[in-house]
Amino acid sequence: MNPSYPTKEAFFNALNARHGKELQACFSGAHVAICGLGGLGSNIALSLARAGVGKLTLIDFDKVDLSNLHRQQYLATQIGLPKTQALKQVLQSVAPYIELTLHTCRVTEDNLQELLADADIICEAFDCAEAKAMLVNGVLEHFPDKYLIAASGMAGLASANTIQTRKISKHFYLCGDGTSDIADGMGLVAPRVMLCAAHQAHMALRILAGEYEV
Repeated sequence: MNPSYPTKEAFFNALNARHGKELQACFSGAHVAICGLGGLGSNIALSLARAGVGKLTLIDFDKVDLSNLHRQQYLATQIGLPKTQALKQVLQSVAPYIELTLHTCRVTEDNLQELLADADIICEAFDCAEAKAMLVNGVLEHFPDKYLIAASGMAGLASANTIQTRKISKHFYLCGDGTSDIADGMGLVAPRVMLCAAHQAHMALRILAGEYEV
């Protein structure tokens, strides 16, 4: 461990002071899987890591590209790296004691069960509508008791106030405005993507705390 990092005891004492020891224990003992590490996923991961979530599974097949830097939590020096490896570096720089499992692959119907079996909460963070539908349908079919937090609608410059979290069913939540699409206008801009990701991360923390949307 880099000697400039705080000790593990000091690190968790700081989290306990912020969240309370009981709530922080819920966060520290949790395992969240993030499917897709682009604008949504990289921001979800960073928020959860900063909150002290103990284990994250990071899944993406892609590499960091120059076009990603305007809304994703990567550095210009990381261009060309697999997103799983690049995000690991970023997360460990702010949460050095986090446990990370990396899968540099595409989520498919065939590997979905194996990749997500151990997670308590699954965050859908894909760009592609078909991939979103595949993941949602697969989780609802194979893991009906796991919490799933998906996203729909965050493109453009519409009001930030239209980004919401909605409870679809007991274990399924959907974040976004539900309407905006990349193809309809200027595409994705950092603030709205980050807002939607923050909704997803915050919903995960609420679930771990035993707080649920009505």
